[in-house]
Amino acid sequence: MRRTTFKLLGTGCVGIGIVGAFLPLLPSTIFFIMAAACFARSSPALEEKILRHPVFGPPVIAWREHGAISPRSKLVALAGMGFGYLMFLLTAEPDLWLAVFVALFMIGCAAYVATRPSGTQKKPAE
Repeated sequence: MRRTTFKLLGTGCVGIGIVGAFLPLLPSTIFFIMAAACFARSSPALEEKILRHPVFGPPVIAWREHGAISPRSKLVALAGMGFGYLMFLLTAEPDLWLAVFVALFMIGCAAYVATRPSGTQKKPAE
């Protein structure tokens, strides 16, 4: 049952990741990272298929081995967050408290993305 659950979750993540590859504001890499993690617990063959994929494999491996996000991916993510927040402000017209809360959340997310290593640098020893 556990293997089946992880396999279904992994398949769902792959599906969302494929959609995200074509929709500008939906990320794809994070879903392939999650899919690989699910497949590691359910189907090593499917995990290997993701890791060997020429487009989605390298970012998944960089994240697994180094916690790294490429500079281009960081730029796209940060721009997407900024654009998303702007659209939130313009379309939802939130109360000040909600606008501030969402801004703080987005700033936290942006800080996390911006502070991840770029490329495949080694993680510092913990």
